[in-house]
Amino acid sequence: MKKILFLFAVGTIAATIIACGPKEKKATEEFNVNESTEAKPAVDLIAQGDALVKASDCKTCHHATNKIIGPSHTDVAKKYEFTEANVKMLAQKIINGGQGNWGEIPMAAHADISTENAESMARYVLSLDGETEH
Repeated sequence: MKKILFLFAVGTIAATIIACGPKEKKATEEFNVNESTEAKPAVDLIAQGDALVKASDCKTCHHATNKIIGPSHTDVAKKYEFTEANVKMLAQKIINGGQGNWGEIPMAAHADISTENAESMARYVLSLDGETEH
């Protein structure tokens, strides 16, 4: 059931992106390289991250703009600069969990999430303050 919902969410996002048309970007901003060295547009990685976050249990503790148990995703974006190093660091926090950066309540580990998917999720979160990756 989760796979069906995930595929539906990804399909909906893809259809929305296609319907809105491409945005002009400089060639240096248009592509990021993921673990498999396959080039993907940055906007696709962010949209994929959005779908992955929505399909996961993130919303149990996090909200896009409001603090619940953990910080809002926007507060995370404001705290960390949108860099490759921070994408990788946050991806590891998603996979391994953590404690202490936002208080005493620990963040649960998500060992079943791949590094590539965790990095897409981190890119989505870091994009929420309007910053682009640099």
